[in-house]
Amino acid sequence: MNEFDIEITARQHRALDAVGVEMLNEMQLRTLGAVRDGGDVVVLSPTGTGKTLAYLLPLLEILLEDERGVQAVVVLPTRELARQVADVWKMMATGFQALCLHGGRSVNEEIATMKGAVPAIVIATPGRLNDHLSRGTFSVDAASVLVFDEFDKSLELGFKEEMEQLLSQMPSAVRRFLFSATDSDELSRFVSSPEFAKLDFTDVVEKPQERTAFYLVRTTQKERLDALASLVCLMRGESAIVFCNFREMVDEVGSFLKKKGISVIVYHGGLEQKQRELALYKFKSGCAAVLVCTDLAARGLDIPDVKHVVHYQRPVNEESFIHRNGRTARWSAEGAVYAFYIEGGSLPEYISEETPTFNLAQPIPMPVEAKWQVVYIGKGKRDKISRGDIAGFFMKKGGAKPADLGTIVVYDRYSYIAVRRGRVKPLLSAVANEKIKGMKTIIEVIKS
Repeated sequence: MNEFDIEITARQHRALDAVGVEMLNEMQLRTLGAVRDGGDVVVLSPTGTGKTLAYLLPLLEILLEDERGVQAVVVLPTRELARQVADVWKMMATGFQALCLHGGRSVNEEIATMKGAVPAIVIATPGRLNDHLSRGTFSVDAASVLVFDEFDKSLELGFKEEMEQLLSQMPSAVRRFLFSATDSDELSRFVSSPEFAKLDFTDVVEKPQERTAFYLVRTTQKERLDALASLVCLMRGESAIVFCNFREMVDEVGSFLKKKGISVIVYHGGLEQKQRELALYKFKSGCAAVLVCTDLAARGLDIPDVKHVVHYQRPVNEESFIHRNGRTARWSAEGAVYAFYIEGGSLPEYISEETPTFNLAQPIPMPVEAKWQVVYIGKGKRDKISRGDIAGFFMKKGGAKPADLGTIVVYDRYSYIAVRRGRVKPLLSAVANEKIKGMKTIIEVIKS
């Protein structure tokens, strides 16, 4: 029991234990209570407050074990968000099968991977979901719950018509849960009745900015890149996201920092899906300390423990500024935000003239090398390979200790494992001629 007198069921406790969450925040608890009261629920809560668990946990009470077919649908605006939520659901070990659908791969490939499976929950982007429904790939006729996550982002990306089309194809969705970082008149048009519970935490939830230190980085246009390199080195290997406005600038900044010996990875919409997956994996697993990106990474992505956010280029508006800043100081953590100020320019209204200047006139340390390296394994889910199989293989065949191995992700056709940098060469040498689950495969370091 907790201060809101909202009980957590045994099944929910097991799911929370599985994802390593010890306590729910006020927003998550009150959302759970509102869902139990029945009807539709609209939740307004800032970025980084845990909205994913706020709707996944209630679903554990709604889904029926003896029901065959899709019971709930979760709609998100981007493929990264869809995959992220699907990964959280898998980590929760609920026993209910989930199906994740999104762009970046062919519809026929997704159909082939289903192999007659009947998931209890579908997690998808709106366009891809409508495509499958129009093809009759599976039925959502019995689905009683529809969740729209990142609702405001979906509108921003122009998915209003796709979401309306989805509503017309899901008349059985008598309960709808909408989650958004900002309020909108459109919210009420996507619920099933005029009466719904609306929980507004935009002013109640502890503001991340209260745990965030803000600085200006004053420099000239000519010295801008060098100033950024100095700033990153002064972070001493702590995780940092550097935001730029254009893909070309992301590539330029990433290339410059890499030449300076800084552990960096780039991320933007011009990359192939596999490249984007690898970039996020490297950053989240600690194989790269700095992520240089466009606003594609400004919201929705679950990247824990980001200590620093850098506005290398000025955000297009205040909303972008807020969402970028939301990448740090998540949950109860502290963070720092740095806005570059070019000599002779001006500050936007949403950045105070009294913001302190970060001191770059101090001894600049050498770049800190990332503690982990990525190892590629040429087998994945289609080969019946699991994270446990990979960890067991390296420990049994390679003599690795648990502390030598980091984050493991398994995709359909390949997998990644983070290995402590000093242990990579001896470990790969030890497993060079070994088979994983009786299969020979490529096992190599990803250097770029």
